[in-house]
Amino acid sequence: MSYNKAPSITAETINPKVKIFNYEPCGEIVRHAERLQQEMDENPDSLPFPEVIQCNLGNPQVLGQRPITFFREVLCLCDNPDLLNKDEARALFSPCAIRRARRIINSVPGKDSGGYTSSRGIKSLRQAVANGISARDGYLSKPDDIFLTDGASAAVNTMMQILIRSHEDGILCPLPEYPLYSASIILHGGTMVPYNLTEDRGWGLQIFEVKRCLEEARSAGLTVRAMVVINPGNPTGQVLSITNQEEIVEFCRKEGLVILADEVYQDNVYVENKKFHSFKKVARSLGYDEKDLSLVSFHSVSMGFYGESGRRGGYMEITGFGDDVKRQIYKLASVTICPNIAGQILISLVMDPPKLGDESFETFEAEKEKIHSSFLKRAKTLEKAFSSLEGVSCNKIEGALYFFPRLHLPSLAIKTAESEGVSPDVFYTHRLLDATGIAVVPGSAFHQASGTIHIRCTILPDEDKIATMIPRLKAFHESFMNEFRGSEPYMNDLRR
Repeated sequence: MSYNKAPSITAETINPKVKIFNYEPCGEIVRHAERLQQEMDENPDSLPFPEVIQCNLGNPQVLGQRPITFFREVLCLCDNPDLLNKDEARALFSPCAIRRARRIINSVPGKDSGGYTSSRGIKSLRQAVANGISARDGYLSKPDDIFLTDGASAAVNTMMQILIRSHEDGILCPLPEYPLYSASIILHGGTMVPYNLTEDRGWGLQIFEVKRCLEEARSAGLTVRAMVVINPGNPTGQVLSITNQEEIVEFCRKEGLVILADEVYQDNVYVENKKFHSFKKVARSLGYDEKDLSLVSFHSVSMGFYGESGRRGGYMEITGFGDDVKRQIYKLASVTICPNIAGQILISLVMDPPKLGDESFETFEAEKEKIHSSFLKRAKTLEKAFSSLEGVSCNKIEGALYFFPRLHLPSLAIKTAESEGVSPDVFYTHRLLDATGIAVVPGSAFHQASGTIHIRCTILPDEDKIATMIPRLKAFHESFMNEFRGSEPYMNDLRR
């Protein structure tokens, strides 16, 4: 009896959309860092650096950030509800954590954190999120507009599935972009319509550039459905001005576009002259309600001062959509049954933290302020360090957890990279990792402007790691520039 000995599936026969997109923040640079770490574990002192510092990904607690005590107390009690009735609990947990956990567990199906919930999330937790949004914005948020999700990424994928019907549907996305968006658009069969942020204007958005890109896409036969805005920015670390936000709202209202507002870094603003304003707040302040504008905002427990990235908690607030569309979104959400309960609980705590008068309030505020102050210090330290490097320019880090310095490399380095079949940013980042153990992401992973060279670095390593990292970075960069400078005269005016 004969049978087919060929593999049932090969790299050539998988879904071609999977092969097209790249997600470099978790790509080759990470795999290479893992190989180096394994080599160090197996052969200590075998490499010219003491540790691998992962500056490639926003993974706060892996890089030394401590979790918020109140959050962990509530999670522990929800996962172990029998503790709520034990005297020992009062000695181990704050009274407000006990009260909150009891309230949450009483609203969970079966009063246990291990079961399925509603596909859009537990009603009381959605109400807590809606209350938090209302308090933040000064405008009403309704729990029926809230979908709790496994992080913001799951919410983004859901909306792309809803919006994209074919390759003729386009989504406006900023460049540089967070590659979740291009990947999701490709996987769901749409077309990304890029619009450029302006580096020499602090990565600001110019509305005429967005209009130009929309008009070109429509001329090419695309139906542009939505506009992605990331504020504060990833990978660029900028905070949009209120004027920019108002321009975007007016533009999308006039053009009939859905605003997809990535607001996961809303608690990370480091400059005094700017504040975070949600797009919903901006739209309502301009007098536009749900009849005028369709808007989806995303938030997550992964970033901010909470840093619970592995818990996969988040939400999307959907406004300006009819009930018939919401029913379809609910149906799509039900395919994965429900978001995980730990993530649901955490996002409710993020949006409804301890208040003045609660026993945990002072500890919570102190922990939050300590983390925020440290972020601010680290942002300034890294901005100064990169700006001091020869041929490197770095915009002010206004917010989020990343920055996107530009490298002006000698032509010999660029030619050497090309001869090795890689882009100059990939060449530089691999050399940096091999020499120092510092892992950053090549700028090409974020669709940087043609002819430019960038890297993305996070501010998340703790202050001790940064103190050891900077001398290694400076020594490497000086050696790299000297190696490839040759007799080429260097342009001093590229330094800032």
